[in-house]
Amino acid sequence: MMYQYFALVISGIALLVWSADRFTDGAAAFARNLGVSPLIVGLTIVAIGSSAPEILISLNASLSNTPGIGLGNALGSNITNIAFVLGVSALIKPLHVESGTIKREFPVLMGITLWAAYLLSDGDLTAGESWPLLIALVFYVLWLIRVGMQTRVRQDLMLQEIVEELPDTMPNSKAIMWIIIGMALLQVSSKMLVYGASNIALHFGISDIIIGSTIIAIGTSLPELAATVAGVLKDEDEMALGNVIGSNIFNLLAVLSLPGILVGIQFDEDMFKVMILNVAPMLLLTVAMGIMGYGFRKKHGSINRIEGSLLLLVFVVWLTMSALQEMGKLDAWQSII
Repeated sequence: MMYQYFALVISGIALLVWSADRFTDGAAAFARNLGVSPLIVGLTIVAIGSSAPEILISLNASLSNTPGIGLGNALGSNITNIAFVLGVSALIKPLHVESGTIKREFPVLMGITLWAAYLLSDGDLTAGESWPLLIALVFYVLWLIRVGMQTRVRQDLMLQEIVEELPDTMPNSKAIMWIIIGMALLQVSSKMLVYGASNIALHFGISDIIIGSTIIAIGTSLPELAATVAGVLKDEDEMALGNVIGSNIFNLLAVLSLPGILVGIQFDEDMFKVMILNVAPMLLLTVAMGIMGYGFRKKHGSINRIEGSLLLLVFVVWLTMSALQEMGKLDAWQSII
């Protein structure tokens, strides 16, 4: 019976990634056909579409009474995006960052990350704490649109790359078809993934939080990995880092807030798993990404192959620590902390 749950997880991830891509292509094409600016489409619809897997996972996990999966997915996806996605990308080719847009967005990500850490530090996430996160998402999207409209595309490399990477145009009938099919399959595949993962966790005695932050987070980060690597191979370094920053902001404002709004999360007994194994690495990696992205003493930021290797090493250590925790090997540390 257990192999069926693993099959559900694997097929759910594959279908989730494919359906999110189809939904995004259809929605972007439909918006462009309505006369929406390509830049606005790229900054909003495409950005939201790339986070659709995490959002649907969080929604269905909460409705299935396993909100820990949604919480773990939000935190683990941010860790995976920085340590694994950027690490792999930097190994393929060192990243150079000059975009003013990225340097404007990073302080926003840092502030939201600190805010999320503060909200989680008391061992729960309530509806009262979560609604402001979701409201902040609306203001963030409006701010993105305002910045995009005020900045000349030709003067910002990342904005140029966003417009160039938009999906091909298609007739409205085809676009609507992909929107409907993509949305339906997103719902089906996210339910498959949540059902399979929650049963695996139950069978092996693994917490929902760890399942969400590792297996599911890695699976739902595959679109970011594909988009980032593709951007690096096309010398679109700005897009690579921009994808990660944008995705991480959406994860904390949308994916993290949904479990709190729908059912509320109480994790007093799992503080070590949440704060030490997930929130702390997320904070440190976000700071490290900012230091590398800004460059400070240099004219532009960069992530070289050595730094990429260190990011991947951190990712491996984090996965190892998560596994050791579930095996009971970190109980002594947990009691001390």
